[in-house]
Amino acid sequence: MRPQRLNPLFVPVTSLTGVGPKQDKLFRYLLGCDDTPRLVDLLLHLPVSIIDRRARPKIKDVQPGTVVTLEVTVDRHRPSPPGRSRAPYLVYASDETGDVVLTFFRAQRDYIEKLLPKGERRYVSGTAQLFDGSLQIVHPDRIVDEAGLAKLALIEPVYPLTEGLALGALRRAVGQALQRLPELPEWIAPEVLRRCGFPSFAEALRHLHAPNVPDDILPERPYWSRLAYDELLAGQLALALVRAQLRRPAGVRHAGDGHLRRAVIDALPYALTQSQRDAAEAIARDLTEPLRMLRLLQGDVGSGKTVVALLAAAAVAEAGGQSALMAPTEILARQHHKTIAPLAAAAGMSVAILTGREKGKERRELLARLAEGEIDLLVGTHALIQDDVVFKTLALAVVDEQHRFGVRERLALTSKGKAVDVLVLSATPIPRTLVLTYFGDMDISELREKPAGRQPIDTRAIPAGRLDEVMEAIGRALDRGARVYWICPLVEESDKIDNLIDAEQRFASLTARFGDKVGLVHGKMKGSEKDRAMAAFAAGETTLLVATTVVEVGVDVPAATIMVIENAERFGLAQLHQLRGRIGRGTEASTCLLLYREPLGEMSAARLRVIRDTTDGFRIAEEDLRLRGEGDVLGTRQSGLPGYRIARAEVHGQLIPQARDEALRILEDNPRLEGERGEALRCLLYLFERDEAIPLIGAG
Repeated sequence: MRPQRLNPLFVPVTSLTGVGPKQDKLFRYLLGCDDTPRLVDLLLHLPVSIIDRRARPKIKDVQPGTVVTLEVTVDRHRPSPPGRSRAPYLVYASDETGDVVLTFFRAQRDYIEKLLPKGERRYVSGTAQLFDGSLQIVHPDRIVDEAGLAKLALIEPVYPLTEGLALGALRRAVGQALQRLPELPEWIAPEVLRRCGFPSFAEALRHLHAPNVPDDILPERPYWSRLAYDELLAGQLALALVRAQLRRPAGVRHAGDGHLRRAVIDALPYALTQSQRDAAEAIARDLTEPLRMLRLLQGDVGSGKTVVALLAAAAVAEAGGQSALMAPTEILARQHHKTIAPLAAAAGMSVAILTGREKGKERRELLARLAEGEIDLLVGTHALIQDDVVFKTLALAVVDEQHRFGVRERLALTSKGKAVDVLVLSATPIPRTLVLTYFGDMDISELREKPAGRQPIDTRAIPAGRLDEVMEAIGRALDRGARVYWICPLVEESDKIDNLIDAEQRFASLTARFGDKVGLVHGKMKGSEKDRAMAAFAAGETTLLVATTVVEVGVDVPAATIMVIENAERFGLAQLHQLRGRIGRGTEASTCLLLYREPLGEMSAARLRVIRDTTDGFRIAEEDLRLRGEGDVLGTRQSGLPGYRIARAEVHGQLIPQARDEALRILEDNPRLEGERGEALRCLLYLFERDEAIPLIGAG
């Protein structure tokens, strides 16, 4: 149950004055909420800059291009001439040192006359500009009298916005939300508060939304850092609760005699790399330890994680246990199954796949075999955690791309067996700083080499103006029998994002040029349609596949040697690297062409430089973090830590180990989160949406 004292923060934003159904829609989009956002969502939407109205020069001292607050006398009005509504309404004002023109477009005369009465003194704030040699302020932000000046916020926060939502409306909503902030208990330990110089949670919010000085809103200052630490502590405490649940004594252990693993290795068409051998041995050792395994296996694109996961499942099957491999998408689950099935068959292991597509009689038969223990390894999507999926002896859960799953989903899978060991796969190499953030204290294995025979990928950045040349080169490659991916950032045309090529548009133009050689796959297609498109490409029935990022992970067509990525400047580094990893999987040399629109921003240019210069995913991950934290493709999310709204890796990285240490101390001293401090920590978990971990408190 959510602590009652938090209730004022969990009411919908529509309870605020001035926030109606139209704003509700805009706030949902801005704050990334499926339902009506709550006050807590609004209060954790932090400003990115400020408007500083403290400059109060005389008119003769005004610097054009700056925000100023002027004390003026209103001299005369010059309304727009009749019938010329586009002409501006001008108000002439002055002080003892000079004149200023206040300019309004589409103005209502009676409103302006009331706002700026002739002969009266007013305080006018806005950006001053020179126009035809005269000083002017177009649409001043603030016009107040003496009484209004006393209430005027001289430093005003500026927030990320969405089209249709005015800055003033957002500020008013935040102001009301601040007034409803209840008194909350302190959840950070006194010694941490002292050492870090943190203010209280409420004080931090008030200073960020109503700054006294411009520096108050900087991420490195105490107010933002306090909230970042809160968010990190909530994350680490949730991970620690999960870990305490998963790390319990394991009882019967699951490593067998090695006969199935040897059969899998003998069936491989290549030798294991050294790091694959090391990882497989570390997992086999974990499976004999008295505590349950909790290991992260991270490897670069194409480094062979699936085979290591199969060897882990083989070790478990040798001892009579079953394994499950859960992937976030159907395409990825089917790719794993395709890689695993022939190797498992050669070793005499039974493997099946379960996604939302398996239905009716086929599904019932599969579930019956699973419950009887006839299936050694079940590969699938979220479908694996449905209530009617029952294992006879689930002993190993393999979770692929864990950061795409919530705590609840991971635990739902491990709860289908007794003392289940956990192996997490990540195809995105994660910088050391972030391993703690995503996973807490896990044992880590890294796959750094590529399997033998893989060729390097030649990566080139090309301006979009040379598209015709690229098309001609692709035409020559297709004539030679090459297989080509053509990646677009969107499925279909979007009015929200200008100048981006969508997959359907590009499919049409390429089909007009190359005919039925062209295929299309994107996330809005049905699973069976996606499969058909991928199978046609893999079989060579189509040789040019237009796709969105749906092919980012798990698609394996070794014959594909060319990739074109349109609007490459709009993709994140990790995503560009994942996409590029779809080629260079066979023995032929491969080429990746990054098409970008000019002019290139500094950040985009830096990203394209990194991706051009290296194919080392671990180096790319570090550079990605250094350049921008973790943003989202198409820049829809602010940069920061993955899964975190407030904490920034580059600013708050040193707070992660502190939050981890405090979380571990809390679990040692107060594992059931009891008493006043326990109540405070439960508030923290709810505020930062880590309450999925609360049912685990003291479990087992």
